[in-house]
Amino acid sequence: MKNVTQDIFYIGVNDHAIDLFEGMYDVPNGMAYNSYVIADEKIAVMDSVEAGFAEQWLDNLAGALSGRTPDYLIVQHVEPDHSGSIRRFLETYPDAVIVGNAKTFTMLRNFFPDLTFDDAHKCVVAADGTLSLGSHTLRFVMAPMVHWPEVMMTYDERDGVFFTADAFGKFGALDVDEDWACEARRYYFGIVGKFGTQVQAVLKKAAALDIRTICPLHGPVLTENLSYYLDLYNTWSSYGVETEGVMIAYTSVYGNTRRACELLSEALTEGGCERVILCDLAREDMAEAVEDAFRHGKLVLATTTYNGDMFPTMRTFIAALTERGYQNRTIGLIENGSWAPTAAKAMRAQFEKSKNITWLETAVKITSSVKEADLAAIRAMAAELLQ
Repeated sequence: MKNVTQDIFYIGVNDHAIDLFEGMYDVPNGMAYNSYVIADEKIAVMDSVEAGFAEQWLDNLAGALSGRTPDYLIVQHVEPDHSGSIRRFLETYPDAVIVGNAKTFTMLRNFFPDLTFDDAHKCVVAADGTLSLGSHTLRFVMAPMVHWPEVMMTYDERDGVFFTADAFGKFGALDVDEDWACEARRYYFGIVGKFGTQVQAVLKKAAALDIRTICPLHGPVLTENLSYYLDLYNTWSSYGVETEGVMIAYTSVYGNTRRACELLSEALTEGGCERVILCDLAREDMAEAVEDAFRHGKLVLATTTYNGDMFPTMRTFIAALTERGYQNRTIGLIENGSWAPTAAKAMRAQFEKSKNITWLETAVKITSSVKEADLAAIRAMAAELLQ
């Protein structure tokens, strides 16, 4: 148990057994499932944790309660890593009232068909509705599609604590020291990135609040320099450029396409580009690659023509970008083909529905290997990227 404020306590758990979060995101430093208690005249518990940690969480909760029993369990997000211990909570505290919105209870019934959420044991709140615990008044801020439709956030009007569900979260357990921005960025673009419009709507609501502490459901409690985190979220959710630089993402079968990318990287560095990211999509963690593409303003895609299309890993990468709303970027294309290069056309077609994409006028076409005649096109692409 840790104090967030005088009477708000952290009771979450660390998961070091997990290897893939949501079945796809590599989490070498585990995950934190956060939960909080507000101890006032009435006691509110903010979310539960993944089912496998129910007993540890309930022990943490009991330590914070000092013999009292909770009045409310506020369910901000029904995803199982946050709702998984509800059954054990209700078995332990059968008189507690579950607080959520109408969509919350629809989803809870889907996940827990054996549980009864009757009118005596549930409280449905509306947008901007409030719940008084005594000296603490909780204001509920609806945040649909950040990143599920039932999501809501909770603002404690007394202490200025903003409980933000999955927003401002990150990968990694809390007993591991690592950079916040890197893993928060990978988390954001992997999981929330598609819903930038909805995040922007919540940020506008948050701008009217006097926020002194941010309590997410993953990652550390944020208490200092909050403008840094809010500004990053504004940049990410508006699909703005966080860091000037060029990312070169490639696939290469025999090393020839890679060589073209290396030459482009060298030309960019020699031309004064301070940040060039060279990414082998066959070997890089895909979530890391997606993170870098959204972080930087310029992207070069280089791939081999494969089965009359593009190399499969490149297709996967571009799909991961476009389904997350990739936009407001400059893109250049490098293709390789031994007899009928078609990769550039195929890559460009995947961005047909993307907004505000600026295509480089310079394209590079390699036939099997990089030749002297290709160097001029590579240098020209570098010059255009450096403008």
